[in-house]
Amino acid sequence: MTGRDRIVLMVVVVAVFLVGGWMLLVSPKRKEAKTVEEKVTTAQRELASAESQLANARSAQAQYSTAYAAVVNLGKAVPASQEVASLVYQLEEASNLRDVSFNSIVSGSGGSASSSSSSSSSSSSSSASATASAGFTQMPFTFVFSGGFFSLEHLFRQLTAFTVPQGSDDLRVSGRLLTISSVKLAPETSEGNTGKLQGTVTATAYVLPAGSSVTNGATPSSPTGASPAASSSGSPTTPAIARVAP
Repeated sequence: MTGRDRIVLMVVVVAVFLVGGWMLLVSPKRKEAKTVEEKVTTAQRELASAESQLANARSAQAQYSTAYAAVVNLGKAVPASQEVASLVYQLEEASNLRDVSFNSIVSGSGGSASSSSSSSSSSSSSSASATASAGFTQMPFTFVFSGGFFSLEHLFRQLTAFTVPQGSDDLRVSGRLLTISSVKLAPETSEGNTGKLQGTVTATAYVLPAGSSVTNGATPSSPTGASPAASSSGSPTTPAIARVAP
């Protein structure tokens, strides 16, 4: 064997050794490195998703107290119980502001009262249809007031404005939701009458369906059904409601 042959043989042996080492050592490590890289990429995607969920949860937590207050405010418009005393207080307060006397309130509608405004009647019927579709319990009342014509007119407008829509998803709530069915104005017949009128109003207030609740078990600190652990983790869900303007 010549020296050239020996060199060629040595080169071949070294090449075989290198290829064998590659197959036994380097190639498996490259496959392992590729697998680890894929796992790292997956973990990074999961981390990004978790961070996004955490940001959403913190945003919901920051909005929850405002949303809860809005829901409670809506309870002024349609409470869970009749709360007639609260309604009387609101009517008395509104009457005093308009220099009108609040004479009486009777449960049930008065059949003798006739509407003095067709636009008010059509508005009331549409409101009644909306509340009926919501499943609210209706509470008909007859209110009697006395005062000057313009004072009574302003009072009636205020009664229908206790709860009014503002835009597509806003409500301004300052009292009970009332729909006025009819209004009758007549001269007051009491002694010492100085041109005052008696206004008889038939209207409907509303109550949530039996067994319903405004907050449905939620509290100012956590939504319905939230466990203490979930509450402390800072990931409550903001209730989907209409915003309530102050």
